[in-house]
Amino acid sequence: MTTLIETAPLAIAEEAADVIFRTARTTSRWTDAEVTDAQLEAAWDLAKMGPTAMNTLPLRILVVRSPEAKARLVAHMADGNKAKVEAAPVSLVLAADPAFHEHLDTLFPAYPGIREQLAPAVETREQMAHANAHLQAGYLIVALRAVGLAAGPMNGMDAAGVDREFFAETGWRSFLIVNVGVADGEGSPYPRNPRLSFDQVARTV
Repeated sequence: MTTLIETAPLAIAEEAADVIFRTARTTSRWTDAEVTDAQLEAAWDLAKMGPTAMNTLPLRILVVRSPEAKARLVAHMADGNKAKVEAAPVSLVLAADPAFHEHLDTLFPAYPGIREQLAPAVETREQMAHANAHLQAGYLIVALRAVGLAAGPMNGMDAAGVDREFFAETGWRSFLIVNVGVADGEGSPYPRNPRLSFDQVARTV
């Protein structure tokens, strides 16, 4: 006897789920609509609420707008990604800040002294920054969609070159470029690729 499993209802509207997940595409085709600072700040105000270890918030964002800055970034992109950066209205360089601990007195007051404890633990901070900034990158992509923008994330680049070019004074470590704008149509000439089902990716113990 076959038992039908009812799909659990969403806590958000179906239309919202479509916008941020089902119909959103990795985008490389853009309209000429402006990407405003207000939109980017609104996306951050959503993304920053996602959980990170000890509320570390190590993600850092460089907003690349001007033709001069775009040219500097393009010089460090893989050949297949150069034109994508040139075409995007805005490109975000996402980076991890190993010095995130400097903010922990404010961000994690429940643990007095954690800033001083982490100060000499360079390797631990680098590992925490890497893991949690990547986590925040996912939040940010979804948040960009939620404010009406499309995202084209990619990491084909000379990250060390990007760091020398833009982050020599901060110590930030770049790991992802996210092109941002308003999608032209579906934003991609390619059909959506299949996804794995829950049964294919999950095990219950």
